[in-house]
Amino acid sequence: MSDFEDRLKRAVERGEKRSDAKRRAAQQAAMSEEQYRDLHSQLRLRLSDYIEKCLRKIPNHFPGFQYETLFGDQGWGGACVRDDLDLTKGKRQNLYSRIELAIRPYSSVHVLELAAKGMIRNKELFNRTHYEKLGEVEEEDFRDLIDLWIVEYAEQYSAS
Repeated sequence: MSDFEDRLKRAVERGEKRSDAKRRAAQQAAMSEEQYRDLHSQLRLRLSDYIEKCLRKIPNHFPGFQYETLFGDQGWGGACVRDDLDLTKGKRQNLYSRIELAIRPYSSVHVLELAAKGMIRNKELFNRTHYEKLGEVEEEDFRDLIDLWIVEYAEQYSAS
């Protein structure tokens, strides 16, 4: 019976060790999840400020555009909007133009996502997203993309 007792005791100890290991792994995962949230939050703040800084320049070049701050379920960033009235050919038509860039909210897939939409005079110009794994994000690449998309929009708007 003592051999059985020893095996039973070792089995209980192994089970306890396994349980402790699972608990420690869950704690480490929770800490890394918190770190991902913090990193996303830091990047979101810096990039949404950069988006605002860039988009606020649009009304200087195209009077009539108004800047709007975006925040919430769709993300954090900004938009510039313009609503014109076209009275040519005896018809009354509203012409809506908008550029919007936002950093999407944090998600469990651990990515930083930049979304952009552009519309010129009721016609969609683009609807894009770019994302990278949080651990691999190069902030400068996101800034370059923000610049590129805003400059592209400005060029297309001025050509129309």
